[in-house]
Amino acid sequence: MRAMPRARVRSRRRPRASAVATTLLMTVTATAAGALSAVPATADSVSLPVVRSVLAEDENCASVSSEKARAEPWTLRALGVTRARSLSQGEGTTVAVVDTGVAEGAPALSGRVTALGQAGEDCVGHGTFAAGLIAATPGDDGGPAGLAPRTRILAVRGTGERGETTVGQVADGIRQAADEGASVIYVAAALDSGKSQLTDAVAYASGKDALVVAPVAPDALPRNTEPAPWYWPASAPGVLAVMDYGPDGGRPTDAPLVSGADLAAPGDAVVSIGPKGAGHFIGSGSSFAAAHVAGAAALVRARYPDLTAAEVSRRLTKAAYPAAPPRLDPYAALTTVLTGAKGRTPQPERAVVPPPPATEPRTRALVVAALGGGLVLLVAAGAVVIPRGRARNWRPAGS
Repeated sequence: MRAMPRARVRSRRRPRASAVATTLLMTVTATAAGALSAVPATADSVSLPVVRSVLAEDENCASVSSEKARAEPWTLRALGVTRARSLSQGEGTTVAVVDTGVAEGAPALSGRVTALGQAGEDCVGHGTFAAGLIAATPGDDGGPAGLAPRTRILAVRGTGERGETTVGQVADGIRQAADEGASVIYVAAALDSGKSQLTDAVAYASGKDALVVAPVAPDALPRNTEPAPWYWPASAPGVLAVMDYGPDGGRPTDAPLVSGADLAAPGDAVVSIGPKGAGHFIGSGSSFAAAHVAGAAALVRARYPDLTAAEVSRRLTKAAYPAAPPRLDPYAALTTVLTGAKGRTPQPERAVVPPPPATEPRTRALVVAALGGGLVLLVAAGAVVIPRGRARNWRPAGS
């Protein structure tokens, strides 16, 4: 099985308290996050605006955030991004973002966004936020950044201007992304209908060797709404379905119950960029967990360009931290030796691990150490044996 709650919603699940979640962003580490989640806001806390998925008819487009999170978010530490980026940064790959659009003018994505139609404008901000989790360039003063800061973003509108979406819009977005040559296709939507149409769209993308990554369920459900048994396109064959978890390792109490996820990734109290300015926003949900997985997929595709989309998916899931579902581990996905589906072990694009030191100096050092150690043992033995011999009137033979 693979799916559970969520669909088009008027409002996104809010992080557990804006100020508290932001305190986590500024100070939390993976081990201390559970305790800090209950710590009240301090004077040093930054109150970040919450990113939305859908705007009401009378709501204005997302405004510029005047606040910035300057510390590294818990999400990057939990994923070990620094080590993973030492091996790959997504060079030469393109990740399509099928969402509300991606602002071409977003500073952290400058020069790396190609938009289809009107997708270069993002009134809602959700698509730009997700693209930032995938590929934002790290700022000079710290703060959030994408897993694959050298990958390119293909912006594809999978919603209306204000975030409302249909099965047809999502299916068309997946097909357009595949036609444009995206190697990874991130889809933000989780719809409770559209099985046939979305399954066909995913199959079309898979035929072009594109890996589709999608949330296993919506980020939130309307109040008093029961989750559906399946959500699409996550439930379609070939899709990497993703569930979220928070800084304490668990899921928020108001998150829909989910089953059938292939991977779990950070998705609660997540910080990223907005469509305008250099300020930051905060959000929660499986759609952001899926964005992290899409970024990790770009890292793998850049390091192992000969792998197929299915092999990339297998590498991400098999190398993940064992849990239920497995938890994304980008560094392990880049380094674990797996036998390929066709009986081969894939080789990286280029060697990045520094060569071991020359063997001759090391051998010489070992010899010197061995001789020195032997001399010490001889001296120690003499210190014990000679006094005992004298005490017994021992004399050398022939004396």
